[in-house]
Amino acid sequence: MLIEEEIRCTIISEGTLMVQAIINISDEANRILNMVKAKHCLKDKSEAINFMAKEYGETVLEPEIRPEYMKKALRAMRGKVINVGTIENLRKRYEKDFRKIRVKK
Repeated sequence: MLIEEEIRCTIISEGTLMVQAIINISDEANRILNMVKAKHCLKDKSEAINFMAKEYGETVLEPEIRPEYMKKALRAMRGKVINVGTIENLRKRYEKDFRKIRVKK
């Protein structure tokens, strides 16, 4: 079942006029909005939607590389390089390790 929510925001935020919209959302989406609203002490569902859109943008659309990941990647790039040549040489070199992994399963 879809719930029709009317969202009205006439607040001017950061110099831009907020857009008003009437949206149709599922019961599950409505529950999630209410949980986000309660968890982050937001005034209304409009703020919950804005919060979710901002979080989505930061974490999914434009993720930044975390400093700890960057350090790990730089260490790996500076690490010792092992030239194995061919796939056969790689198999010979790590054959024991592959058998151990198969046996543990």
